[in-house]
Amino acid sequence: MENPAALSKGASLVRVAIAYLIAIGAGAAWLFLGPDTDHLWLDGLIADLIATLVIFAASRLHGNSSFYDAFWSVLPPLLAFYWFCAGPGTEDVRWWLMAAVLLLWAIRLTGNWIHGFPGLHHEDWRYSMIRERAGRLGVLADLFAIHVIPTLQVFAGLIPVYLVATRAGEPLGWLDGVAFAVGIGAVALEGVADLQMHRFVASKQPGEVMDRGLWGWSRHPNYFGEFAFWFSLALFGLAAAPGSWWVFAGAAVMLAMFHGASIPWMEQRSLERRPAYADVVRRVPRFVPRPPRR
Repeated sequence: MENPAALSKGASLVRVAIAYLIAIGAGAAWLFLGPDTDHLWLDGLIADLIATLVIFAASRLHGNSSFYDAFWSVLPPLLAFYWFCAGPGTEDVRWWLMAAVLLLWAIRLTGNWIHGFPGLHHEDWRYSMIRERAGRLGVLADLFAIHVIPTLQVFAGLIPVYLVATRAGEPLGWLDGVAFAVGIGAVALEGVADLQMHRFVASKQPGEVMDRGLWGWSRHPNYFGEFAFWFSLALFGLAAAPGSWWVFAGAAVMLAMFHGASIPWMEQRSLERRPAYADVVRRVPRFVPRPPRR
């Protein structure tokens, strides 16, 4: 096999696309040819994990776990529409509002990944760090920490999507409007934050830190927007089943991941590589956007 490090961006994207098609095909084979568990959510989970294992195999074959990166945003719409088509079918406005938010989120996030993906010569620095810390258990860390656990986190976030897709809920109400507004706002916020970061990276000077636009109101506006998106899905679930507060479990898992792992790692790396970032930490809020301190 050709050395992945020698592949161009276009050739690398072709490799990733082929892996994703095989993964989606493997998951679909389970859904349509495998044994029926009598639970649509369980069928979806098993198919999701099968697809994840295919991506893991591609990651190991190419020595690059960034094969998994776009999986985060590619699978959720497919799983949601499978539940909708295989379920009793809830032809209500709530489903279509939620589906619109989910699809916009997936298109934007996947497109942003494609834009920033340089090729298979590059791997997210966090992945190598995870494997190195695991030592001889690096393969297991790769499988679970980088592939399986994120898949389970996303699946938890999709619990309210399953709820709305497979059951007729309460009539459309004000909470649906709030959920839609939060979801669209979250996708827009992430898009603006990523655009501002791309422009900064293209013109930054050595050691310069980003504290402009949304990044002057929050050190991690992209993570805040991502959490707000999952929170909006939970609001749709609550609108469909009032009192079912467990629909927020997925959003809570995402929030814990951002504050327990993603943000601390990014902050530590920034402080090590750019001493001026300490001033940004002092002035700019960590997560929820608000005016910076003077």
